[in-house]
Amino acid sequence: MTNRLACPLAILALGISVVAQTPNPQPEGPTLTPIWDLKGDFAAPESAYYHAASNALFVSSINGQILEKDGNGYISRLSPDGKVVSAKWATGLHAPKGLRSVGNTLWVADIDEVVGIDIGSGKITSRVKVDGATFLNDLATAPDGTIYTSDSSGLRIYAVKDGKSSVFVEGADAVEQPNGLLVDGSRLILGSIGPAPQPGAAPGRGRGPAASGHLFAFDLKTKQRTQVTNEAVGGIDGIEPDGSGGLLVTDVLGQRLLHVARSGQVRVLAKFSAGGADFGYIGATRIAVVPFLFENRVAAYDLTNALK
Repeated sequence: MTNRLACPLAILALGISVVAQTPNPQPEGPTLTPIWDLKGDFAAPESAYYHAASNALFVSSINGQILEKDGNGYISRLSPDGKVVSAKWATGLHAPKGLRSVGNTLWVADIDEVVGIDIGSGKITSRVKVDGATFLNDLATAPDGTIYTSDSSGLRIYAVKDGKSSVFVEGADAVEQPNGLLVDGSRLILGSIGPAPQPGAAPGRGRGPAASGHLFAFDLKTKQRTQVTNEAVGGIDGIEPDGSGGLLVTDVLGQRLLHVARSGQVRVLAKFSAGGADFGYIGATRIAVVPFLFENRVAAYDLTNALK
């Protein structure tokens, strides 16, 4: 990541400490060898997403300040075997982060709006302003077309439907400092970075230890909240289903890839040398595609043996 991006506001909003910015060449814990590892086409890649219908991977690059409307952000299109199909497949974005799809539309969280992109052409087809949003981070979609997006600094989760936004849940007591989202059946899974910063706290302080983030589930109809696991999971960024009722999670602060079983048990699948952000997952082949925000690279890992 460039020095422009590593500002105090960026550290606070993303919940990333100085430790996460400094690569550790010898991770302590289990490691995985990437099946492919790409550099050169990404600029602060934040999110990766696999779209099964087109058999394509999409990666968002912030390419500048995370809250600056500079028009520099872009989306890359990759093949599952690690070939760059189009480095700048979609442009005209500011600081794109979370990615998900509804049908043939790729939706992107971009500061204070969600942007729809036609997957066939790579053209922007719609922009929905999210009223009151200050830092939209991750994004999840439901079968009925509703888009959910987390506001990491506004401490809210918004719902967007038919071109209009509304607050789904809000407040530090409900969402802590929200980041990762996943629609899982009738519930919305939320991964927090950790408790919200205390007023006046210095960036990187006042949030508790790095492993203070939690996984919550909200009933999509009643909004009732339950806790997925009693264990503190970490600075949660990406969340994907493992195909067996459990969850795969990236702890961007702890530089780890985790598995959360249906029972709530948490185990480390891999320790990275840098913070892996919002990853994509190809369930059929058990391949995790991890963007490394501060290293301008994207790598893929076969989790088949790790999940045994």
